[in-house]
Amino acid sequence: MPTISIREILEEKEAGLELELLSGKSGIENLVSQPRIQKPGLALAGFNKSLHSDRIQVLGSTELCFLADMATDEAKKRIIELCRRRVCCLIVTKNQQVPEALIQQAELSGTPLLRTRLLSSDFIALMTRFLEEHLLPTSTLHGVLIDILGVGVLIQGKSGIGKSECALELVLRGYRLVADDVIRVRFKLPSVIFGEGMDLLHYHMEIRGLGILNIKHLFGVSSVRERKKIDLVVELVKWEDDKDYDRHGLDEMTYQLHGVDLPFVQIPVAPGRNIGTIVEVAARNQLLKELGYHSAQEFQNLLEKRMAEAAHLHAHTIIGENLE
Repeated sequence: MPTISIREILEEKEAGLELELLSGKSGIENLVSQPRIQKPGLALAGFNKSLHSDRIQVLGSTELCFLADMATDEAKKRIIELCRRRVCCLIVTKNQQVPEALIQQAELSGTPLLRTRLLSSDFIALMTRFLEEHLLPTSTLHGVLIDILGVGVLIQGKSGIGKSECALELVLRGYRLVADDVIRVRFKLPSVIFGEGMDLLHYHMEIRGLGILNIKHLFGVSSVRERKKIDLVVELVKWEDDKDYDRHGLDEMTYQLHGVDLPFVQIPVAPGRNIGTIVEVAARNQLLKELGYHSAQEFQNLLEKRMAEAAHLHAHTIIGENLE
């Protein structure tokens, strides 16, 4: 299961979290494994069963005012009990004044105590998005990812089958390269798969005979993009004369990534077939399907209707001849 340490969260500068460490430095290697945030109001009121120690605990105005209204001894008791639960981290929002008892107990228990100037609602939204980015499942795979008319097409196939050449032709037609060769795949809630390039390989493409090309420099910034949702998986396979390939488009195949079923098509590669054009048409067809229009199914329905009409006409003809 992916995790992230409190130290890594503190060192994050681009997410806009604006965190400072107040106490509990010995616990900054504590790990967060859940993207969900919790506010420990019930725990401070004495109900600890619903407290999840692997989630970041946010203390806003409500929680601190609740503690301030308690008798000093009772408030200290609740703080001690909260810190005994070994929560991964406590974060105070709105730059509020933190009770001295909380600072002391956080230090004693090794519970990182952080503070941000952001409002609780804004901070929770930012932190949740940040944790989802870092904690949801990731993997890498071999292939090419390209954006065709807003459809993220993942092109796969054996080495040397022509994936990069196909992608290069599509870039020449004005479509956008996301990644070539190695693709980092991320799962995002609710059921979305995103792909992006690796840092070193970003915007680069290998074409046998030419070497490594920088697509961004060759064709401009409009020819690339950072990441893209994967909508369709296309596998390029070598043409085999004795193999039956789908000729109707009625067989709906899927490709599973991180538990998500993605539309999948196989395209046989042979001399004379323009694979770039076929992949582009596959993307256009997928776009139509997402809009509720299925070309093959419409043809099938039309064919069945014509057959039914012909059978009905034939039956009437036979009946008429028998009556005569």
